[in-house]
Amino acid sequence: MYKTQMRFQKLICLFSLIAGAICFLYSLGIMTDLFDSLYSTMRAGDDPNQNFVVPGAYVYYEMQGFNRLFTRLSIGLIVVSLLYFITNTNVRRRYYIGNYIAVGVNVLYSLVFIIWGHVQIESYKAKFLQVDFAALKAYAEQWNSYYTDSTFWFDIHYPVFGIVFILAALQLVNLFWKRKLMKEEGELIGKEAQA
Repeated sequence: MYKTQMRFQKLICLFSLIAGAICFLYSLGIMTDLFDSLYSTMRAGDDPNQNFVVPGAYVYYEMQGFNRLFTRLSIGLIVVSLLYFITNTNVRRRYYIGNYIAVGVNVLYSLVFIIWGHVQIESYKAKFLQVDFAALKAYAEQWNSYYTDSTFWFDIHYPVFGIVFILAALQLVNLFWKRKLMKEEGELIGKEAQA
């Protein structure tokens, strides 16, 4: 049983690191369509009180601060996943306090990251949907620029964050499985010592 659990444990640690990398790549791509379609429409600069060629295009500027923080937090997700490897959680047969801390920090960070990211992305998606797409399409045709009304980059956060959530849940499953096996092993050792 320990061999199966150890394989599962190694995979969870590795996939947690990969999930952090996926979130980082997503943070780099989330602004792609917005930059391509909205940036050139804002001839007035970054002052929201100015008149823009396309009403609602200011969402591109509003998302800049969010995107910087989102990228940093994605890097943070990678760093906390590295705690598994620093504490040898990925290969340790028995867990010690450092391993419990690594699991707790990873699960807590993942959940806070998911909740914060979901709320922010949904808020900016609503603002993006307020863009005057008829004006944006007319502008794109006139200036031969990129046009999109797709919310793909906003919507893709569901599967991306879903992966992070599933891995956080599997980390907890692994933790309880590990504790059960350690308890059974302790009881077995105690019985052998008495015999």
